[in-house]
Amino acid sequence: MTTVTASAPRLALPGVLRHHAVRKLLLLGLAAAVLVPLAAARWSSGSWPHALTVDVSKPLADASNWIIDNRDSHPLFLYFFGYISNAVVLSVRAVYLLLLAAGWAGVTAIGAVVAWRVAGVRLALGTTVAFLACGLLGMWVPTMQTLALMVVAVLVSVIVGAVLGLAAGLSDRFDRALRPVLDTMQVLPAFAYLLPVVLVFGIGVPAAVLATVVYAAPPMARLTALGLRGADKEVLEAVESLGATAPQRLLTARLPLARKELLLGLNQTIMMALSMAVIASVIGAGGLGDRVYQALASVDVGAALEAGIPIVLLAVVLDRITGAAGEHAGEEPGGRLRWLYAAVAAVAVAVAGRLAGLLDWPDAWTANLAGPVNRAVDWMTAHLYSGVPVVGGTADWAGRFTTWVLDPVRSGLQWLPWWSVLLLVAALAWLIGTWRTALTAVLAMAAIGVLGVWKPSLDTLSQVLAAVAVTLVLGFAIGIAAARSDRFERALRPVLDVFQTMPQFVYLIPVVALFGVGRAPAVAAAVVYALPAVVRITAQGLRQVDPAALESARSLGASSAQQLRQVQLPLARPALLLALNQGVVLVLAVVIIGGLVGGGALGYDVVFGLAQGDLATGLVAGAAIVCLGLMLDRVTQPTQRRTKGGV
Repeated sequence: MTTVTASAPRLALPGVLRHHAVRKLLLLGLAAAVLVPLAAARWSSGSWPHALTVDVSKPLADASNWIIDNRDSHPLFLYFFGYISNAVVLSVRAVYLLLLAAGWAGVTAIGAVVAWRVAGVRLALGTTVAFLACGLLGMWVPTMQTLALMVVAVLVSVIVGAVLGLAAGLSDRFDRALRPVLDTMQVLPAFAYLLPVVLVFGIGVPAAVLATVVYAAPPMARLTALGLRGADKEVLEAVESLGATAPQRLLTARLPLARKELLLGLNQTIMMALSMAVIASVIGAGGLGDRVYQALASVDVGAALEAGIPIVLLAVVLDRITGAAGEHAGEEPGGRLRWLYAAVAAVAVAVAGRLAGLLDWPDAWTANLAGPVNRAVDWMTAHLYSGVPVVGGTADWAGRFTTWVLDPVRSGLQWLPWWSVLLLVAALAWLIGTWRTALTAVLAMAAIGVLGVWKPSLDTLSQVLAAVAVTLVLGFAIGIAAARSDRFERALRPVLDVFQTMPQFVYLIPVVALFGVGRAPAVAAAVVYALPAVVRITAQGLRQVDPAALESARSLGASSAQQLRQVQLPLARPALLLALNQGVVLVLAVVIIGGLVGGGALGYDVVFGLAQGDLATGLVAGAAIVCLGLMLDRVTQPTQRRTKGGV
């Protein structure tokens, strides 16, 4: 006999309420109905209340004064930071003298040989052309200065990143503790931590190298930890079953299995170190970055391009070499012997060049690029800046964009009560993530108010939102075109390479010449800088859509536009959201630098703090930028729910 147990009747929800997002909106509406009247009664004005701010300027000013007073006498500076500074100076000088001793022929030969052994003849020829182009532009000595600084900075970054990544890959607790530190290091604008580095080490090469290390080490740490944690469990179990100790398992299994991630980390570290070349020139790095920075000060587009092109060439060459090394996981038989022959050949070329007196690049072999470029810019400024019939000039565009877009967005954000901004941030973050995501975003936004920089932060946010909107419209359109046409994608690739590797400062010069000074050129430079990443991610996401789904849509008679709207875009949604997220991060980075050309807001505060040695102003604005970046990251990157049906 079977017993039938009656189950409790389940409450049937209406169809609309079964959607997770709708239930979240109802809960948010209920919370708003309770909290909004209370907040409106307590804080009627829209600005952040002064009673909820914390003044950190005095302790930061005291810390700055103590460092300045004790920098030349305290044992901490004399016997710790002093030794670090001396070691950095000696290392950079040794590498620089070695490059000068090899001469232009030797350096070019060594670069070509390494490229040949790693990736073949084609990249070797490209490397040769890149080094010769640096000489033809009259930038050989600045290129060697930048290369020497980058060699030391990348080496230290790789060591520091690998050690941190090793610890994070082997320890869950250390990984959880390290993750927010790496997030802060990557989001914090470089200008913000230049100031404390300069306070400790002074203006010069040590401060430039250490600032570059802080900026470039996080990718190595992240990818090292990722590679160690992603090692094949079966291989590790097999090695352990053979009686290998923990160090032996690390050296013989974990590190070899993570080789691709390690080389990718090296690649990303090199790219980020080179992107710091110009910013580090502000604190005495010299080299190509100093030439670009001087050109920015005098609005000399030609000189900036002459110094910017070698940075791009170095970045492209090093990117291709490290990328090819990552693809070749194993070394072919006899590879070490071939490396030896190649090294002997490169040394022989260097010695022959030295004996022939080919050390310094001959002045007669240089070409003047600045003159023609400046003449072209002058023509564009004269004919495009104003007075263009019908469409108007670039100055008119900048004025209209500021009046019709930037001003209304800024006024609207600053008009909203502060608690409504927090509520809106919570709603956006919770709709696409979890309550933890919403809490993090709200706390990050509230920290901005507590620091006392609510209004300038909203000004910066208005510029970021406007730049992201323009970037997404252009990026999605170009990415869709690149995904649908192989010919267009091949033609676009070198253009994107150049735009992605060009230093951020270089973008400011032509936009100032075309658009004048103000918030509009800062937004324009941010759009140009962030556009390549959005285009690449969009095109890659659309190309990776399952061909079977497209074939099924075609068999049902769907047109090309219908396939795009109904199949490709929905299936590529994760890639499109990633493009949005990366666009926000990259736009934020350049909008801050836009403070140099009239962007104002937090960017101006950071630059002003660095220029005046005002630690409080610079670090508070930098911390606000970190909070702004954290909030924007949470509201643009979906988070999966951990529990089924959880809120």
